[in-house]
Amino acid sequence: MFFHIIMLDLSFNNLFGPVPVKLAGAPLLEVLDIRNNPLPASFPLRLNNGFQYSNNHGLCGDGFTDLNACTGLNGPNLNRPDPTNPTNFTTVDVKPESADLQRSNCSNNNGVCSSKTSKSSPLGIVMGLMGSILAVAIFGGSTFTWYRRRKQKIGSSLDAMDGRISTEYNFKEVSRRKSSSPLISLEYASGWDPLGRGQSSNNNSALSQEVFESFMFNLEEIERATQSFSEVNLLGKSNVSSVYKGILRDGSVAAVKCIAKSSCKSDESEFLKGLKTLTLLKHENLVRLRGFCCSKGRGECFLIYEFVPNGNLLQYLDVKDETGEVLEWTTRVSIINGIARGIVYLHGENGNKPAIVHQNLSAEKILIDHWYNPSLADSGLHKLFTDDIVFSKLKASAAMGYLAPEYITTGRFTDKSDVYAFGMILLQILSGKSKISHLMILQAVESGRLNEDFMDPNLRKNFPEAEGAELARLGLLCTHESSNQRPSMEDVMQELNKLAANY
Repeated sequence: MFFHIIMLDLSFNNLFGPVPVKLAGAPLLEVLDIRNNPLPASFPLRLNNGFQYSNNHGLCGDGFTDLNACTGLNGPNLNRPDPTNPTNFTTVDVKPESADLQRSNCSNNNGVCSSKTSKSSPLGIVMGLMGSILAVAIFGGSTFTWYRRRKQKIGSSLDAMDGRISTEYNFKEVSRRKSSSPLISLEYASGWDPLGRGQSSNNNSALSQEVFESFMFNLEEIERATQSFSEVNLLGKSNVSSVYKGILRDGSVAAVKCIAKSSCKSDESEFLKGLKTLTLLKHENLVRLRGFCCSKGRGECFLIYEFVPNGNLLQYLDVKDETGEVLEWTTRVSIINGIARGIVYLHGENGNKPAIVHQNLSAEKILIDHWYNPSLADSGLHKLFTDDIVFSKLKASAAMGYLAPEYITTGRFTDKSDVYAFGMILLQILSGKSKISHLMILQAVESGRLNEDFMDPNLRKNFPEAEGAELARLGLLCTHESSNQRPSMEDVMQELNKLAANY
C-alpha cells in the first residue's frame, strides 16, 4: 500500500501512537510532514529535508541533529493523551516492533532504521496494531485527497510572503503571477476536461501557454466571489447560462457567466480553441474577459468578465422622460460610434486575433458603463457552444429583428450579418424604441418628417436635424435587404467619422 506514496501530510491532526515501520521502507516517499502531533516515535534518515517534524518533543531518530537517539527509554508511548492536554503522556514499558526503531539496526539498512525483534505483551501488540491501522487510515485518506487534487490539477496554495498563488499545471509548479491577479488556477475533473492535462499545451495556437494559464480561475475563488452562487447576486438567467455578480479577491467586481456543460462543444480541442480566441479579444468597446474555469463536478464552465455597471442598452429604450433615463443626443451618437468601433475590431485581423463575426448583436448585448461608453458582450461566445445552442439563440435574435434576411436562405453568417444588426441598433437608438418599422423610417426620411414621425420625442428636437437624417439613412443602408448593398463596418466607421467632423 505504501509503495506508490510520494508525499504524506499528517500535520496538525493531534495524532498519537506509533507510526508503522513499513512507512520507512516506502521507496518513493519524499515528503513526510507530522508537525504538531504528539507522536513519540523514530523516523528514517533517508527522508532528509523531506521530513517535517517540528513541535513533536517525543520523537527520536538517528542522523537528525535536533532529535535524540532512539533508546529503550524514549520509545513510543501507547497511551492516548488527554485531548485537552496534548503533553499529558505517561510512560509505558511496551515497545511494539512497528515503532521501536533502534540505532543498532540503522547502519545495516542504507540509513533506514528498522525494528529489533523483541518480546511484547499482548496489550502492546494490540495497541501497536491499532496504531498502525489508524496511521494507515489517515494515510489513505490523505493520499486519496492528494491524488484527487493532483488529478483535478487544483494547484492553488497561498504564498504567505507575497500573496501570490502557485499553481500545479501539467505536473510542474508555476509561480509567476503578479499579486494583482485575482485568480490564476483551475479546477479540473475526470471525464470531460477541455483544459486538462496536455490539452492546452498541445493545441496549436499563437497564444503562449503562460498567457493562457494566466486566465485560469479557481472554482473555490469563484464560489467565494459569488457567495456560492447566491440568488442575491444573480444578474440574469436563460436556458443556456446564468450570470452572477461577484467580488474578486483583489476587490474588483466581476460578472460570472455560468454555462452548462451540455451547451458547450463536446470536442475538447474545439472548445479549447474557442476559449483561446476569447482570450485574444482586447478592445475598449468589448467587455473584457478576465478568466475562466471548468468543473466536471458542477457540470459547468465559468467565464469571468469585467462588470459593466449601467446595465444594457435595452434598458434605455421605451422609457418615459420623467424616469430620468433618457439619453441625450451626444450620448446617443457616442454610443453608436463606440458600437461601430467594437464591431470593426471584431471583423479585422489584429495580430494573433482572427476575424470574428459576432452573430448575436442586439441592444441587450450592448452594455453601458459609468461614462455611458458601450461595450459589446458575448463576443466570440458562439465558438464555445454546440450548434443547437447557436441556432436557439438565432430564433430569439430573429424575433427581435436583428437577424439578417439572407440567413434564412443561406444558413451562413458573414460580416454583413453584423452590419444588419448594427443598423437595427442604430435605428433603435435614434427612435428610442425597441420595435421599429423600416417602412415608417423610409417614409419619414423621404417626406422630410423625420423629427415628427421617427426620432425619439424625448429628445424634444434638441439635436442637429441634418445629423439625425444622415444617421437614419445610414441605418437604413445597413439594414438593406440585399447584403451586397450594405456597407462594410469600416465604411460605416468612415461615415460616422465624417459626421463627427461636420457636427
